[in-house]
Amino acid sequence: MFDRLEDLLIRYEEIMGELAEPGVADNQSRYRMLMKEQSDLLPIIEAYTEYKKSKQAVEDSLEMLGEENDEEMREMLKEELNDSKKRIEELEQKLKILLLPKDPNDDKNVIVEIRAGAGGDEAALFAAEIYRMYVHYAEGRRWKVETIEVEEIGIGGMKNVTFMLTGQGVYSVMKYESGVHRVQRVPETESGGRIHTSTITVAVMPEAEEVDVVIDEKDIRIDVCRSSGAGGQCVNTTDSAVRLTHMPTGIVIYSQTEKSQIQNKAKAYALLRTKLYDLEQQKAHDAEAEARRSQVGTGDRSEKIRTYNFPQGRVTDHRINLTLYKLDKIMNGDIQEIIDACIAADQAAKLARMNEN
Repeated sequence: MFDRLEDLLIRYEEIMGELAEPGVADNQSRYRMLMKEQSDLLPIIEAYTEYKKSKQAVEDSLEMLGEENDEEMREMLKEELNDSKKRIEELEQKLKILLLPKDPNDDKNVIVEIRAGAGGDEAALFAAEIYRMYVHYAEGRRWKVETIEVEEIGIGGMKNVTFMLTGQGVYSVMKYESGVHRVQRVPETESGGRIHTSTITVAVMPEAEEVDVVIDEKDIRIDVCRSSGAGGQCVNTTDSAVRLTHMPTGIVIYSQTEKSQIQNKAKAYALLRTKLYDLEQQKAHDAEAEARRSQVGTGDRSEKIRTYNFPQGRVTDHRINLTLYKLDKIMNGDIQEIIDACIAADQAAKLARMNEN
């Protein structure tokens, strides 16, 4: 590990030297690449620098203890020695986590798909609430939210909604939300007061760029129709909505949220690229079943990941056995505690697997 850290330190110094050279910013692509590498290495270099300082502090304390006769000073040096040793242990663990192989998609934006599952109108109402939960969370992190496709029902629910989140490291955070979300509550239409269980599915897909997926235009059928009202029927007056059909996979994309046909077509192509990229990702997950099992909720979309129990005001994440009694806050976008716990559990599982090997 420490040989690798020394190599990274040398590389970091090389990057800083190159960035300081006159005219480096003139080559924009090279400059962006260097800045990205510098940004990725900085947390590792900071932790490693502190680790080396703590190691030096231990050596200094031991040397001074060997020379010091005053008992009060010796006690103080022993306390400093223990603090430094404890900090070294913490930094070693932190460096192991920082050196874990990084998901290549972590820095990507995401496209999120929410679909009502079992439970009819109640599932559609819950889908709309989960959509709003993510919007509130995204706003709190200053991410951009852009709706691509939505199919609403008349009582304020959503059969499905697709939207994009744009910001720094979005996929690294949101990937833990993929799976089946279950709600338990008494629907407003239930006269007998019985608790019903409904489900929705959430799919979080890293946004695919043109370099990630090459689409053959011969595989695409493009239909232009009038933008729809609620329910998805083409009934309006402007021919701006776009439907793409990808013949080899049967994937159909419908985009109508923009006023311009060109903008809707661009959105549809972006979503199609992402879905095709996601198919490849899922195949890779299936091929690496053991690795997928060691991760927390980033593989199997059919996995029931969370239950929202309204009568008890409880949210339980089943993957990490975390239960929180603050359902109102969570539904209003306060999901950071859950995500942090998922990240910590995922890192612990990866570290354990790495130690086994």
